[in-house]
Amino acid sequence: MTTSNTPLATRYSVVVIGGGQAGLSTSYYLKSAGIDHVVLEKRRIGHSWRSERWDSFCLVTPNWQCRLPDFPYRGSDPKGFMLRDEIVAYLEAFAQKTRPPVIEGVGVTRVGRHADGSLEVATDIGSCTADHVVVATGGYDIPIVPPCAHSLPPDITQLHSVAYRNPAQLPEGEVLVVGSGQSGVQIMEDLHLAGRKVHLAVGSAPRSPRMYRGRESTEWLHDMGFYQLTVDRHPLGDEARHKTNHYMTGRDGGHEIDLRRFALEGVKLYGSLDDIRGTRVSFRPDLRKNLDDADEVYCNIRRDIDNYIAKAGIDAPVEAPFVPSWAPASDPTALDLAAAGITSIVWAIGFRANYAWIDLPAFDGRGHPRFRRGVSPVPGLYFVGLPWLNTWGSGRFLGVADDARHLVSVIEGSRKMAVPAAPIRQDQMVAEMSG
Repeated sequence: MTTSNTPLATRYSVVVIGGGQAGLSTSYYLKSAGIDHVVLEKRRIGHSWRSERWDSFCLVTPNWQCRLPDFPYRGSDPKGFMLRDEIVAYLEAFAQKTRPPVIEGVGVTRVGRHADGSLEVATDIGSCTADHVVVATGGYDIPIVPPCAHSLPPDITQLHSVAYRNPAQLPEGEVLVVGSGQSGVQIMEDLHLAGRKVHLAVGSAPRSPRMYRGRESTEWLHDMGFYQLTVDRHPLGDEARHKTNHYMTGRDGGHEIDLRRFALEGVKLYGSLDDIRGTRVSFRPDLRKNLDDADEVYCNIRRDIDNYIAKAGIDAPVEAPFVPSWAPASDPTALDLAAAGITSIVWAIGFRANYAWIDLPAFDGRGHPRFRRGVSPVPGLYFVGLPWLNTWGSGRFLGVADDARHLVSVIEGSRKMAVPAAPIRQDQMVAEMSG
C-alpha cells in the first residue's frame, strides 16, 4: 500500500528512488525476499504516464507485453494498446495488489557516500542511509530544446512534447513539429487528424512494420527472440542504448507510420533541423536519406521475419515487396515561419537524463551511468528501467520485471556475503574433531 507523509527511518537495507513500473517491480522482489526497503517517489505513482503524456497517447507495444511481476495484463483486449489513463490504472492496480512501502511527494536531492561506508540519501524531508540504492527514475528528465530556439520571435508559441496535450492547445495556424521519433510522429498524426496543417522536421529515427504476413510484427519478433537479445550480443554494443526507438503507433488499434503517405496527404516534410534565425528556419539536406534509412530498417525487419517463416516452415500469407509511395523532388533546406503561417512549434527531439544529484563516480565521460545489467561499479548502487539495461525488452513493461528480479538477486547475494559466519562453539569444535 502506498503511503504519504510518512517520516523517513534513519536506515534501510535498500532505498529505491522512483515509483514507476521499474521502482515498483524492484519493490515487489525486495518484499518477496523479505528485505526492508523504502520507495521514494518525487510526485505520485505513475506521474510521467499521468501528467507528461498527451490526451490521445497510447502504448506502442501491445497489451500482452505488459508483464509486471505476477501481474500480467488481464483485460479483454490483449492485442490492443492501452490508452494513457488505462496505463495509470494498470500501475495503480499493481501497487494496490503489492502494497509497496512508497512515500510519495519526496524529492531526492543527493546520493553520496556516508562516513560509515554506507550510502547516504538526502531528501527534502530528511536523510537516511542504506546499504543499497536502486535508481529507478528513468532517463527522461530534462526536455531538450535547441539553443537556436531562443531566436524565435515571441509570437511563435513553443512547447515541448512533454507539455503537449491536444491540437486545441495550440493557437490557430500551421504547426511545425521538430523530431520524428515516436513522440514526434504521433503528435504529427494527432494534429493532422484534427485538420491542422503540419510541417515535420524528419530526423534519423528508424521505423517498423505494425502488421506483417498475418501477424503483429511484435509477435513475430517476440517468437524470434529479439526482445531477449542482450546488449552484449548487439552489433552496436553499448551504443545501442543511445539509439532512437523505431516509430509506429498503437492508435486506433495500431498501425505503422509511413511519412511518405502523410506527405501525400499534405504534411510538409523537411530534413533535420539545422538553425533558426528569427522566423527563418534552415534544415540539413538529408530528408531523402532519412526517409530511405527509415525504410531500410523497416524492410530489414520484414526480411528477418521472412527468413524466420521460411526456416520454421510456417504457413503465412505472402505480402508484396515494399514500394515507396512518394519521394521528395529535392531536399528542402529553408522555411519562413511567417510566410508559411506557422504560429507554433512542438519540440519532439527527446530528453536528457539528470543524474547531477548522484555524487558518486558512476558515470562515463558523457554523463551516462555505467553498469552491467544494472549493477554499477560503485558498490551498492544500481540502475533499473533504462533502455537496453540488459535486453531490447528492458525499460518496457515486457522486460522490466526480469531486470528488477536480477538486481534483487544481486542484492540478496551481497547481503549473504556481508553476514559473518556464526562462531563455532567449543563443544561443537571438540565433537567435530573427535568425529
